[in-house]
Amino acid sequence: MDKQQIIRWLLEGDVSIQYQVCRDLLRQDRRDLRDRIANEGWGKRYLSKRKSNGHWGLSFYQPKWISTHYTLLDLRNLNLNPDNLVVKETIEMVLNESMAEDGGICLGPSSSVHSDLCVNGMFLNYASYFLTNEQQLQSIVDSILSEIMPDGGFNCRTTRSGAIHSSLHTTISVLEGLIEFQNNGYTYRINELQSARKSAEEFILLHQLFLSDHTGQIIQKDFLKMPYPSRWKYDILRALDYFQYAGIKWDGRMKSAINVILKKKNKEGTWNLQAAHPGQVHFIMEKAGMPSRWNTLRTMRVLEHFKMDQP
Repeated sequence: MDKQQIIRWLLEGDVSIQYQVCRDLLRQDRRDLRDRIANEGWGKRYLSKRKSNGHWGLSFYQPKWISTHYTLLDLRNLNLNPDNLVVKETIEMVLNESMAEDGGICLGPSSSVHSDLCVNGMFLNYASYFLTNEQQLQSIVDSILSEIMPDGGFNCRTTRSGAIHSSLHTTISVLEGLIEFQNNGYTYRINELQSARKSAEEFILLHQLFLSDHTGQIIQKDFLKMPYPSRWKYDILRALDYFQYAGIKWDGRMKSAINVILKKKNKEGTWNLQAAHPGQVHFIMEKAGMPSRWNTLRTMRVLEHFKMDQP
């Protein structure tokens, strides 16, 4: 298939895919499509799982992938209308009920003192996207910025096991939160936030997105896989999609990761979904091992951003 045929195939997918294809590949502002996400397809299915107490799953963070936290992240990544009242009400509820002593989001009674940095980054991502009041997010920003590590990145294990080296998992979650906070016009500690973004981006680039800066070996083979949703876990497509979303210019240290992804391209120009992260889900959006609209869309917008050959 040529590029136009692939785009037509993408436009046969869920309305959330249609919206992002129009926005990112066709440069069309189709807010009518965005407004439909809550009322049909995957968006409607996620929203229908919300319980009368305002939560998904059992609570904010339990069970993992069907919890309120991860459902809100999924809805943000569908690009639901930021003015959605159901989601805004839920975020407000979490902010009123689940603050830890360090200013971040409390995962439960056992974590009332120290919050989890990965979750703070993800929460800042969707709370900023859904236009939460800036003042309510300030303590979360404070908590995140207090945990920058000497190597420029972040690690959620710092307060739990005394980690001394940043984690790619945590760093990408924090970066997605910081860029969303910035993109939505918030200004609180903006200069420090931009500096933190720059150092964290450099941490990822120093590792060429997946290689040890000491040995040059692959850090984890799972980083080369392309599951979706990503959850809290790092992979090279997630990192490259962040870089395009943040408007970062091409850096030669991205080349190895791009080459890995290009080698995964199917003959017809699509990309498959690889095995999902294990755990209970509300429903399956796409089947593993089959051509994936999510992965094809995300790869195509990365290649478009960096002006590389399209399928």
